[in-house]
Amino acid sequence: MTEVAAVAVITVLAVIAPGADFAMIVRNSYLHGRRTGLLGALGVAAGVLVHVTYTMLGVGLLIASSAFLFTVVKLAGAAYLVYVGVRTFRTRGEVTVDLDDRTGITPFAALRAGFLTNVLNPKTTLFVVSTFAQVVSPGTPVLQQVGYGLFMSLAHLLWFGVVAVFFGHDRMRTLMLRGQRVLNKVIGTALAGLGVSLAFAPSH
Repeated sequence: MTEVAAVAVITVLAVIAPGADFAMIVRNSYLHGRRTGLLGALGVAAGVLVHVTYTMLGVGLLIASSAFLFTVVKLAGAAYLVYVGVRTFRTRGEVTVDLDDRTGITPFAALRAGFLTNVLNPKTTLFVVSTFAQVVSPGTPVLQQVGYGLFMSLAHLLWFGVVAVFFGHDRMRTLMLRGQRVLNKVIGTALAGLGVSLAFAPSH
């Protein structure tokens, strides 16, 4: 699997898996309108760029300092993808969305909520770090790495923008949550399989 394809697949699977970001965007969109939900989506996308920035610096240092250490991180990242895949597949609980509190929220607060929800989410940290550890090699140009990061951020913006527009409605939200278990099994299987394939893929 090429670097670009790996980034695309891992990112899409990670983004569409329902979690804290999904619940926050749905809640704010439902209670305060689409504009608030879209601002939250923009905050989420900005948060991804924070993770990308320190990950690029860290992976770059690993490549420059120790090929062995970089290989260890690469294998750990693949193991993490397998772990997340298995956990996602076995998840039985559903994402809950609190729709009772109608306290007002300012545009800045909506943006901040999306940003902090993502920046402080350890799953996003591990997702970005493990993805870069799998696809970045000593020969990967910096601009290409920046492109990967921008794609991750844009994917979050587009998906959560869709969530803000459509899943604030009762019917769409209910359909999404009803199909969550099946979605988790599909995503979990794909992530675990991808992690295994990347672990045994030859080094660049």
